[in-house]
Amino acid sequence: MIVVADQTAPVSGAAPRPAAVLVFGCLFLLLIAVGIISMTVGAAGISLSRLFAVFGVGAGDPATLARDEVVLWSIRFPRILMAGLVGALLATAGTTMQGLFRNPLADPALVGVSSGAALAAAITIVVGDKFVVGHVLSIPFEILPVAAFFGALITTMLLYRIATRHNRTSIAIFLLGGIAIAALTNAGIGLLVFLSDDRQLRDITFWLLGSLGGATWSKVGTIAPFLIAGLIAMVAIARGLDLLSLGESEAFHSGIPVERLKRVSIVLIAAATGAAVSVSGVIGFVGIVVPHLLRLIIGPGHRQLLPASMLLGAALMMAADSVARIIAAPAEVPIGIITAVIGAPFFLYLLLRQRSLVAL
Repeated sequence: MIVVADQTAPVSGAAPRPAAVLVFGCLFLLLIAVGIISMTVGAAGISLSRLFAVFGVGAGDPATLARDEVVLWSIRFPRILMAGLVGALLATAGTTMQGLFRNPLADPALVGVSSGAALAAAITIVVGDKFVVGHVLSIPFEILPVAAFFGALITTMLLYRIATRHNRTSIAIFLLGGIAIAALTNAGIGLLVFLSDDRQLRDITFWLLGSLGGATWSKVGTIAPFLIAGLIAMVAIARGLDLLSLGESEAFHSGIPVERLKRVSIVLIAAATGAAVSVSGVIGFVGIVVPHLLRLIIGPGHRQLLPASMLLGAALMMAADSVARIIAAPAEVPIGIITAVIGAPFFLYLLLRQRSLVAL
């Protein structure tokens, strides 16, 4: 049996934490700085002086300004906003999942939740094209977040049922069950790849590698309500997740409706992951890197951890997308590759750091 110490619970005698106002101020400034840098980089580079000129600060060549305005408003702004939304949603899902399972290694992509959302979206693309819509119309994009949500919801509920027995969640079964679920969903995606035509194959490849290349204002508007709902849900679950870190019995005796908390948390994880996957494909490790870094800075309290994760997740995804756009310009590297290069070594570091706490 594998026993992993709970890193989400408060630690007595911990070092003093920075003031919340200072932390949130720094995160907000970081988000703005990364956003400005993201506006300037890409296949059509825009200098800071030209960027300011677009906003009416300074002067520039009218023809150049007209081109820059088209690039920014039609391509770059929706992409930057979508990167921020996706990063915030994935970080929120990861933080909530770690609090629910009391496991700092939980992440929607690692345990198959993202793959379940991608499988549902791929089924919608392939089966919907072949049997529902046919070759006359295309499936409305708004259907994909709904399909991805239900795929993530079913996967999350299945994972919770597998890992929980007698109101106790086994971390070992949770991780191993997640690996099995990810394998099954990836097998389903492989079958759909085999059955798909060339256009559908390109769409499915998009889900597998992760990309923000298809960002549009309509897609931003489609997933933005999920983030707003997540902000509202934070108020309802933050205190419950803090008490849940002490154990389900302790949380129940403290007046927390544990079962309702579980249901709300599972829906939040599914909604956030499904919305993110529907527009960006499978992007891993954001949900594990962001919460862990913030716990080292502000502690494990979810009232601060959840909104801080949104800010840092958004900044991290914007930065990763900027790297994806410039590392092989004018081509774009799938953003899932960038986050894996960053997140996989970090995940290994977490495992090595906890090696002394693991008993076989």
